[in-house]
Amino acid sequence: MKNAYIYETTIGKILIAEDELGITELTLASEQEAEDKKEQFVLEYVLLETELIKEAAKQLTEYLEGTRKEFTVKLNPKGTEFQRKVWDALRAIPYGETRSYKQVAEAVGNAKASRAIGMANHNNPIMCIIPCHRVIGANGSLVGYAGGLPVKEHLLNLEKQKERK
Repeated sequence: MKNAYIYETTIGKILIAEDELGITELTLASEQEAEDKKEQFVLEYVLLETELIKEAAKQLTEYLEGTRKEFTVKLNPKGTEFQRKVWDALRAIPYGETRSYKQVAEAVGNAKASRAIGMANHNNPIMCIIPCHRVIGANGSLVGYAGGLPVKEHLLNLEKQKERK
């Protein structure tokens, strides 16, 4: 059983979950998704705002306000070895910068794994902290984001704006 808490943020409702080893999820959910998943939520989580969850929420708020560029909260994302390798590569992308799927594939040692990188991005359970929003198409286009392209664009613009100051 994991602890979880839901916060209202500038980009919408965010669920933050932890398993005492680290943050396991940070996800954005629409009102309808939250309602549809309520029963699953009750079975999977204890609604409890722990110190770790509070710290993650504080750091996320600072990030969304443009005052934090790096997250220091402990993470414990669940995924395959390959997914965790990709997520580590995403965390290495500097604030305010982007990489293409191919560049991330090269960073994990498999230049032909662009589609697999896309799937690992899609399965990223900890948005913003594991910055999959910083991965864009080879031609510079914004492609795919679980939170929706408007949120991805907002996060990238936030980082570019704060990076210039």
